[in-house]
Amino acid sequence: MGDSKVIVIESDDDFTVKRRECGERLIVIDFHALWCGPCKMIAPKFNQLSLQYPDVAFLKVDVDKCEDTARQYQVTAMPTFKFEHQGKILATFSGADGTKLESKIRELSETVTSLHNAKGDPAIAPGMMDLEQFIIEKDCLNESDDHPFKYVFEENKDLYLESDCDPELLMSYTFNQVIRLHSIKLQGPSNGHAPKTMKLFINQPTTMDFDGARDGSPLQEISLTPEDVSEGKVIKLKFVKLQTVNNLTLFIPDNQGGEETTIIERIVLYGKTVSTTNMDDFKRVSGKKGESH
Repeated sequence: MGDSKVIVIESDDDFTVKRRECGERLIVIDFHALWCGPCKMIAPKFNQLSLQYPDVAFLKVDVDKCEDTARQYQVTAMPTFKFEHQGKILATFSGADGTKLESKIRELSETVTSLHNAKGDPAIAPGMMDLEQFIIEKDCLNESDDHPFKYVFEENKDLYLESDCDPELLMSYTFNQVIRLHSIKLQGPSNGHAPKTMKLFINQPTTMDFDGARDGSPLQEISLTPEDVSEGKVIKLKFVKLQTVNNLTLFIPDNQGGEETTIIERIVLYGKTVSTTNMDDFKRVSGKKGESH
């Protein structure tokens, strides 16, 4: 499946292996059958969601090939979706309801990510998650060829973003859905090259340039202390004004030590997605085993 990240299960033994390889990720299991019409209807949506949520594992199980697995999960109708995390079934539903499927994946993905974040950093507010999986476009002006923007998404201090010819950096993010932005972690070195000021803009109709960033009125301007950046502290933003964010622009005009270039080791955006209308009560389509629709 070139247009998806769905893992197709070939046998009961294969399911055991692939499920174990998913580790601590949320797992969505699609129990389907080749003769099931609704299963074919929902398949493109399942494939699309696997690309939209890269931190979630999507498994596709043919009930006729994997009878023991279907029996173990008490599957009696197709398609049936099981949502599992660390051996626990979090939710189940049957039917070719794409809206319900996406809503449940969004809800449980946020729940699981929040649990992981809470283990790793108590400063992250409950219910908030790393928004990297929702970023579809990212760009940076004045990035060094040797230390490009993409390195701020790596958990490796040997990889970092550095400005090119002066301290300024202008970073833009576009999300695949509307998000609520709560806080940010911006980490840099303690040698004076870390950012000092950060200006935040949202929902720009076109990509902002340096003149626009210097002259424009940001939604929020933050003065970062040396401790904020060297320790990678989570900085709370004006959450009430960041409820419907389609794109985000961050402008860094200077650094802590007045150095020629600015260095950023890591940037993490925290927040949540904006829930859409739940259509669960309006679409209920499923096929029993042996039926074709």
